[in-house]
Amino acid sequence: MRDNDRKGKFMSFNSKDFKGFTFRSGPSKSKVKQNSSFWWNNNDDDTNVDEFLGLDTTTKKGKDLVALAGYKRAISNFVNIVTEMNIPVSFNNNDESFTDGKKVCIGANIDDKKFDVAVGLALHEGSHIKLSDFNILRHLETNIPAELFVLAEGVGVDRMTVISTVKNLLNYIEDRRIDSFIFRTSPGYKGYYHSMYDKYFYSKNVDKGLLSSEFRTEEIESYMFRIINLHNKNRQLGSLKGLKEIYNTIGLTSIMRGDGPSDTSECLVVACDVMSTILRNIDPIKVEDSKDESGNSDSDSENGDSQEGNDSGGSNTISDEELEDMIENGDGAPSENLDNDDGSESVELSDRQKDMLRKAFEKQEKFLDGDVQKTKLNKKESKDIKAIEESGATYENVGEGIKQNYYGDGGISKGTKCLVVKKLTQNLIDSNQFRFASSWNQRNYTEARYERYNFVEEGLRLGTVLGRKLQVRGEETSLKYSRQNSGKIDKRLLSELGFGNSDVFSQTFVERYNKAYLHISVDASGSMSGDKWNKAMTSAVAMIKACDMAGNIDVVVSIRTTHGDNGHGKPVIMVCYDSRTDKLIKVKNLFGALDVSGVTPEGLCFEAIQKDLIPGNSNQDSYFINFSDGQPYYGDKEISYSGKSAENHTRKMVGNMRAMGISVLSYFIGGSYESGRDNVAFTNMYGKDAEFINATNMMQVAKTMNKKFLDK
Repeated sequence: MRDNDRKGKFMSFNSKDFKGFTFRSGPSKSKVKQNSSFWWNNNDDDTNVDEFLGLDTTTKKGKDLVALAGYKRAISNFVNIVTEMNIPVSFNNNDESFTDGKKVCIGANIDDKKFDVAVGLALHEGSHIKLSDFNILRHLETNIPAELFVLAEGVGVDRMTVISTVKNLLNYIEDRRIDSFIFRTSPGYKGYYHSMYDKYFYSKNVDKGLLSSEFRTEEIESYMFRIINLHNKNRQLGSLKGLKEIYNTIGLTSIMRGDGPSDTSECLVVACDVMSTILRNIDPIKVEDSKDESGNSDSDSENGDSQEGNDSGGSNTISDEELEDMIENGDGAPSENLDNDDGSESVELSDRQKDMLRKAFEKQEKFLDGDVQKTKLNKKESKDIKAIEESGATYENVGEGIKQNYYGDGGISKGTKCLVVKKLTQNLIDSNQFRFASSWNQRNYTEARYERYNFVEEGLRLGTVLGRKLQVRGEETSLKYSRQNSGKIDKRLLSELGFGNSDVFSQTFVERYNKAYLHISVDASGSMSGDKWNKAMTSAVAMIKACDMAGNIDVVVSIRTTHGDNGHGKPVIMVCYDSRTDKLIKVKNLFGALDVSGVTPEGLCFEAIQKDLIPGNSNQDSYFINFSDGQPYYGDKEISYSGKSAENHTRKMVGNMRAMGISVLSYFIGGSYESGRDNVAFTNMYGKDAEFINATNMMQVAKTMNKKFLDK
């Protein structure tokens, strides 16, 4: 057995029954993400699953770092729910393929099909952090009873083999205990464990091996193969001396009921008892000279397989098809062979079958040893994912129910994903994940050779002028009325009580402006390039500055476009500034990185942020300002978003805002090529509040808003 020098690794092999350890064989056929369906309605549509997780399932070349960040966030939530601990979850970037007792490591090759397996591994590692004593494994040699080494020496087994075998036995038994605890306390997560074991452990080749004449000689390797497959219905307890005793010592059924070992130290006691049974039953190991006089050394078989099951002399060789029929029909199941002490019920494997079995067993050993390969992120990818996580980027399902063609009489879409980036950061810009917010834009923003208009500087200048007028919003006026028959006693009038004057009260009336909330959303599609974009952003920056000076106006600025390389990518809306959390310096430092890119998802983006908008009420005025220059247009394999259906969807989203008490003001920024159809579509979407303006008149929007803010 190999002695792995990596510390603190526990991996497990599990049963497949939600009620307990069912003795089974082979992987089960399962639907993609079948276990995630536990949390949603049970149907064939994965939309609800993806919506809950906030994931993008679009197939792309390379790693979708935004989707990976979503997977990590979902897995972290699951781990924290199951363990009731705040356990960090990180991607494998330092060749960490096992838990170190402090954090859970996941691979970077997660996609929709591999999600359940990744969750299973993470939950298993997290449950060990919660329940296992890693110090016992780190100091395993000193915790093994001395008499076990003495017993091993008597049969020719060296000290390191004892340690490595006990370690693997402990891993197996501890895994059973951990799985039992999670299955009993968090039954909704069993399916993730099952997916993990189907992926890394269960195999038809193992089923064949258990029924065959292989691994039936009393050697440590044979015992380990049979022990780690005790939960398999083809386990053959009569195949080795003492195997039935080992089965009873481990007590899978008792463990599943919660009546087995209660902690890691008790699992170690069981593992040592099992090791003792193995040592008492194995054939003594003889140290042979290099010259074998008998001529019957292991060289007769390159893999040592000739020693196993040769009683049949090859006369009982069976085909793959016959073996699989035997497995499916239950031949050789425990009910028939549980008490079969001579182990005669076996078949001979062909050389090819033996080789496949050997590889399957090696895979099981690696799994038991924690040697599960997990794709690593490189340094830049790790940094970029961290930046995406800082930005709060998530996918929202939008557009469900939209009719699929221009005239609105086609098929019905199940929706698509819209990326919502909740915070623009310098790290996100440096990651260059988004063309509309890149380090290239930022570096070259003020370079004269690119002749880029400095909308930040101009917007701040104009905003200062407007802000001086808005500063009165922070002021309040009070008017005091004396000699009232109710209110607060005016001490100056108390002396008049003796003269029969009972009107000694005063009332003070305070007048102030309502607090205001303003969300400015700018179309950042390619057609907005040039003057339209520059003047729209100048107006937005001017409003940020003016509201900052006013003091009682919260302002949010977002841009919307598309992101990705597959066709038009995915709709995206990014919050670039939020006065509730950001300082004005952010506009000066980061807005130069913003530019146009992609197409116009319009109402899809509005739908994605509906729950983040602030409703208006009697104490707060809420406004939503839209800048755009054309009709909504977007399409991917999931949705066709254009024409009447897109207009009606955008109109519905605008209607939802108004129903929340939000005043919607939409401005169509005209150019030299807009058509009458554009005007009709824009009015249909935004109603009577829609206005058509030229790019050169964009500052009139800010002046109009200033006037509204000063109305009481």
